[in-house]
Formats: sequence, structure tokens, C-alpha cells
Amino acid sequence: MKKIATLLLAAGLVFGAATGVSAIDFKAKGQWIMSFDYGQNHAFTGGNGRTGNGNGEDEFEARQRVRLQLDAVASEALSGTVFFEIGDQLWGRANGIANRGAGGALGADGVAVEVKRAYIDWIVPETDLKVRMGIQGIALPSFTTGTQVLDDDMAGISLNYQFNENVGLTAFWARLYNDNGSYTTASGRTYNNYMDNLDAFALLLPLSFDGVKVTPWAMYAAIGPNTFRGTNPVAGNTNWSNFAGLGGFVRAGMLPVNGSMRKDGSFAGKRWNLYGDAFWAGLTGEVTAFDPFRIAWDVNYGDVRYDDSRSRRHGWLASLLFEYKLDWGIPGIYGWYATGDDNNPANGSERMPTLSANGTNGFSNFAFSGNPYIARDTVLGRTMVGTWGVGARLKDMSFLEDLKHTFRINLIGGTNSRGMAKYISAGGTRNGAWNTLTGANSPGVGMDPLYMTTGDTALEFGLTNTYQMYENFTVMLDANYIATWLDKSRNVWGRSVMNGRSDQVRDPWNVNLSFVYSF
Repeated sequence: MKKIATLLLAAGLVFGAATGVSAIDFKAKGQWIMSFDYGQNHAFTGGNGRTGNGNGEDEFEARQRVRLQLDAVASEALSGTVFFEIGDQLWGRANGIANRGAGGALGADGVAVEVKRAYIDWIVPETDLKVRMGIQGIALPSFTTGTQVLDDDMAGISLNYQFNENVGLTAFWARLYNDNGSYTTASGRTYNNYMDNLDAFALLLPLSFDGVKVTPWAMYAAIGPNTFRGTNPVAGNTNWSNFAGLGGFVRAGMLPVNGSMRKDGSFAGKRWNLYGDAFWAGLTGEVTAFDPFRIAWDVNYGDVRYDDSRSRRHGWLASLLFEYKLDWGIPGIYGWYATGDDNNPANGSERMPTLSANGTNGFSNFAFSGNPYIARDTVLGRTMVGTWGVGARLKDMSFLEDLKHTFRINLIGGTNSRGMAKYISAGGTRNGAWNTLTGANSPGVGMDPLYMTTGDTALEFGLTNTYQMYENFTVMLDANYIATWLDKSRNVWGRSVMNGRSDQVRDPWNVNLSFVYSF
């Protein structure tokens, strides 16, 4: 009897405790993408029999990606989110990044599941202060192209407070890197995880009035002297070129005595002992008071300084957009300008520094990072730094139900000095200019697939068609072509810089067909 009474008492306690637990509402969201590409991408040069994609990809590729998000909602004041990503999986490829199993080859079963985001949302009691903690997506504001400074997943804390219907305030601290560095001195002494953090702090002030929205913002980042030294995994990361946009990095695998990297890819002959200081500020906004007219703009400035002044990087980027909304579509014209390098390799870079701008580019689906799904893009640059451009588009044209079209044309030029082209290198040798031109992932500071100089011009044509087949199922056909006129003079992209290789230029193009199921 005592045992039965004990079991009944324990059961009563369990059920009693269960009745006091609040119910959790689980919500699921997700997206499946199947994407098929065909074209000549990044293949700016055709010397030595080179064909197809200049960065080692095939002319035809099929790939897929799955994203699943689960929200555990306790109340309006408390919830948790975990966001998984499977892929991108390239059909037929056995190994992915860092030799992890991609699962695209025969037999599948790849190690391709990633935790993209994992955070909690809560509200401070008796206030309207919203807090988000964990790995989350953070993007700086933009009303035209999408931010050209920071848009990615990162670990940190973000705060949001709405004072009234007109004024709000957002702040965040993000720890982008820490405890990844390792290097060995010439004497054989090894240092691990020492002064290798990169922390970013930002304030945003969104202001909203009748017909006008304006958001001034500022961000500071502290860059440890060992953040990108030695075995730091960023050296093998696909975002290396974005982070190289900060300037002044130490090349992976180099001893500390080799010091900082300059804009031409060479190294200062001294070791860093101090943090780098990075600062950005911007003013972005839109005016819709004259509806159906819309005017939008972004102005951004950035400056990164190190103890080696030759590794400094500073510059600005501004963009402007005019749109007019019609019943059948939205015609618009726009332009942008970003500062570029001068011809002096010893005075730092004049290109605006960037962190990781992987968001959608509203002006370009192909030349820059504008494709909304997983088609190939960033053909000219990961960001618009070092370029200028003017363009026109007809957005969301619709003549049949559930079918929309967007046509765009962009004239793009470079703002980097022609004299700098001969210095751009992988490790300080001039033949790196050839690597840059052909789209190689050179570790030179701020490298893009194409380092556009004032003598280089490109004309981009793009047509995007989206068909809403079902409520949750979209089919997109995206076609793009870039005509290029590159400076083939002796000291820019001619044979003397390319070490005798052919300077034949091939125009990149791509056709993508994507099937997207979202719920």
C-alpha cells in the first residue's frame, strides 16, 4: 500500500505541475528552392582555351536549398526561434565547403544541415523595449539597393524601442569573430585565441512621418590585431572577399612579422600590437508624399584605421532612385557613385570598407548580389564599392494575372585608378591582376570578381519573370547579359600585366529557372 500511495502522490505532483505550465504555440515556416543555371559566368577572359565559368563552375548547374524555421511562442512577450538551412546543394557534387559532405552525388546522405539562426525574443516587463538575443539576421538600413555594408547572420544582441508612431531606436552589439586565431612565431611559440575578436556596435534612428521616412545610423567596430591571423577559418570562408573589404588584414598562414596587408596585396614588415578602429555612418530615406512618385536615397561613409597607416581604408557610396507607380508596373530611373582607389599603393585604400553585404541588390540581379533565390550573381562585384552606374527599370509589369516581369538596363563603370591595376596582386606580385580579371578569389584587399578601373565599362541587361502558379508556389525565369569593354592597354589588363596570356574578353551571361515552394 505504501508503494501504491507513493506512486499516486508522485503522479499527482507531476500532473499538478503540468497544469501550471503555460501552453507553447509552435509555428513553422519554410522554403524549398530548386534552381537551374546555364550560362557563361565570371568568364571575362578566354585565353589559353578557357571556357565557361571563370571561378571553376560549369556552364550548366542544378542546385537546391531548403530552409525551415520553427518558432516557439509562449506569449506576445516571449518566443524562441531556430532556423535550419540545408544546402546549397549542387546536384552531383559530393563535397561542399571544408570537405563536408554536400550530399548532391550518388547516394546523397550529405552533412549539409546548418543552424542559420537561433535566438530568443522577449520584452522587458512594463516597457515597450524589445530584445533579441542569439544568432540572428542583422542588416543596416537601405531604401534603394539594399545595404552595401552589413547584411548577414551573426551572434549578438539587438534592442528596439518605439517612442511613438514617429520615432524609434534600434541598437545592436554583434560579435562577428572571437577565439578563432592561432599563429606560431619564428621562435616556435604558439598563440591561440589572443586579441582576435571583432565586435560591432550600432545605433539606428528610424523616423517616420506622413509621406517621409528617414533613418540616420552609425556603427563602430573594434578589430583585434589577430582576428584574421594564422589559422583563422575566414581565410577559407566564401565571405573572405567581403571581409577583405575592411582592408589591413593579415594574410592567412603568414607569420606575425609579415604584418598587415595593404590595398595592393603587399605586406607591411611589422607586427600589429593595436586594435583596428572601424566607423560607418549613413543617412537613408524615402519620400512618398507625392504618390504615385517615390524618391529614395542611401548615403554611406566608412573609415577603417590601423597602426599601419598604409592599410587604412575609407570612402563613401551614394545612390538615388526615382519611381512612378502605374496600374501595370513601376518605371524607375536610378544611379549610384562610390569612391575608388587612387594610383598610390602606399596611402591606403579609397574604397568604402565593407563587412558582409550579402543581401538582395535592388538594382542588379547579375552584376551584383541581387538574385532573390540561389541563382548565380555577383559577377562584377559583391558590393558596389569602386563603381558608378546609371540605370532604368520597369518593375513588376503585369499584363496577365499572377505573371509579373521586371526589365532593367544598367551602365556600370569603375572608379578605381587605372594605375592601381598593375599593383593589384595575390601576395604582392603583379600577375595577380590576371587572377583578379578572371574572377579568382585573390586575397588582395577588397578584391571583387572584377576590379573595375576608370577605363572599364559594362552594360547589363536583365529580364526577370515570376509566375505565381499556386498560392505558395512560384516559378521564376531570370535572364541576364553583361557587355564588357575592359581597358586592354599595356598597364591595365593588357598582355604585359597578364604575363603574356591572351587578353581576349568574353561577355558573361546567365539564364536561371527557379521553382520556389514557400509556406
